Amino acid sequence: MDMKKMMKQAQKMQRDLAIAQEEIKTMEYEASAGGGMVKAVATGDGALKSLEISPIVVDPEDIDMLQDMVLVACNEALRGVADMANTRMNAVTGGMGNMGLPF
Repeated sequence: MDMKKMMKQAQKMQRDLAIAQEEIKTMEYEASAGGGMVKAVATGDGALKSLEISPIVVDPEDIDMLQDMVLVACNEALRGVADMANTRMNAVTGGMGNMGLPF
């Protein structure tokens, strides 16, 4: 492989990675717990965007259950968006991993 061709491929991959990183920032993943009574949406930049709690699960006598459902929904949303980001990065890098990037 000649050096010029390798440099062009590296530049293309760099451009593709930059595009993928921007796309990842706009990704969202919604997860729920308790049969949909608690819903969480996470974004590709690792932030929790929204949290929705159905009024029927707000029971002052069972705060522990509500807290558990919130944690499950939030963690699943964050896991889901991370999986989406990894899939997108693998598409760019050909499965070589994230190459040291925070996704």
